[in-house]
Amino acid sequence: MDLTREEADLFQRQLEDVVGYMREIAGLDLEGIEPTSHPVPMSNVMRTDEARDGLKSNEALANAPRHKDGQFLVPRIVE
Repeated sequence: MDLTREEADLFQRQLEDVVGYMREIAGLDLEGIEPTSHPVPMSNVMRTDEARDGLKSNEALANAPRHKDGQFLVPRIVE
């Protein structure tokens, strides 16, 4: 890896900072604290699944640039 002297100095300082933070964390008493993937509680709000009618074929194809026999026509991409 080709680094200038300035880049090497910068990366060295940044790496020293990261290692310092890791030492701080390693020194904490975490007895009885459950592991977590987020620092704050997270929840995903989801609606219930409900079946409903989809588009009719002619409605789905209404804005298609090309269609034939009720299907979308797309350019062939396999060589």
